[in-house]
Amino acid sequence: MIASRLRERGHDAIAVLERGWEAEEDERLLELCDREQRALLTNNVADFTVVARRWAAEGRRHSGLIFTSDRSMPRGRDTIGRFVEALDALLRSHPGSNALDDRIHWL
Repeated sequence: MIASRLRERGHDAIAVLERGWEAEEDERLLELCDREQRALLTNNVADFTVVARRWAAEGRRHSGLIFTSDRSMPRGRDTIGRFVEALDALLRSHPGSNALDDRIHWL
């Protein structure tokens, strides 16, 4: 739902479910996103922080991580609009296919 609304606003967004990636392990998911030059939106901060730090130490890159917290941005049908607005603003302030490379942003 978030991805489709972002596409309506002109962003090249996909949902993990649309690609069939929902069962992928964290590192593999980040690799798949990087292959398509996509930042990854996740609330799995603990695991992806470890992966991003290890990759940086190894000289590996990723296409960006966008972290959320269930405390500040709870997920649910009634908060989809908040996610869309926040992501739209982030993407508009960082235009370009590699604008989020190796960066971590918080919503």
